[in-house]
Amino acid sequence: MIAFWEKQHDKLLAALWQHLQLVGITLLFSLVIAAALTLLALYSRKVGEGLIQLFSVLYSIPSMALFAFFIPITGLGTTTAILVLTGYNQYLLLRNFIEGLYGVDAAVVEAAQGLGMNTLQLLVKIRLPLAQNALFTGIQLAVVSTISIATIAAMVNAGGLGTILFDGLRTLNIYKIVWGSLLCAGLALFVNGIFTLVERYTARRISAKH
Repeated sequence: MIAFWEKQHDKLLAALWQHLQLVGITLLFSLVIAAALTLLALYSRKVGEGLIQLFSVLYSIPSMALFAFFIPITGLGTTTAILVLTGYNQYLLLRNFIEGLYGVDAAVVEAAQGLGMNTLQLLVKIRLPLAQNALFTGIQLAVVSTISIATIAAMVNAGGLGTILFDGLRTLNIYKIVWGSLLCAGLALFVNGIFTLVERYTARRISAKH
C-alpha cells in the first residue's frame, strides 16, 4: 500500500483535486439555486411544498439513470455531472432551508411584522438567525452527499476519485480500489468533521451572547 502511494501519489492527489473542484463548483451552483427557490417559497407555502415534493422525486432516481438521461443532451464530462449533482442537492437543501425558515416561532414572526418589518427584513433579521441550525444541516448533508455521488460521476468522464476506484475495479487492482475508497471516505469524514467543529463553535458563541 505504501509503495503504491509512493509511485502513484501524483495521480491520486490529482484525482483528489479534481474531486474537490467538482464538489466545490456543484455546491456553489446548488446554493445559488436553492437560495432563489427558498425566497420564492417564502411568498407561498404551497410553492415550497411543491418544490420539496418535486425534488424528492428527482432525488429518488438512481444516479446512473439520471446521468444517462443527460448524456444525450449535455454529453460526457463535468457539465453533466454538475447538473445531476446540483439537482440532487436541491432536495437536501430546500427541505432544510424551507422547513427551517418556516419553523421559526410564529409569535416571533408576528411580533416582527407588528413592528413593520417586510418579508425581506423578516428573512434577514429574524428567520435566518433563528433557522441557522437547519440551514447549516442542509449544507452539510449536501456536501457529504456530493462527495459520495461525485465518485459515480467518473462513469461519465467527470474525473475525480471515481476514476481511481473504477479503474481499479476494471483491472482488478486492489491497491487502486483501496486507495480510491480511502480517499473518498477520508474526504467525506474530514469535511464532516470541519462542519461539526464550525457548528460547535457557532453554538458556543450563541450561548456566550445569551
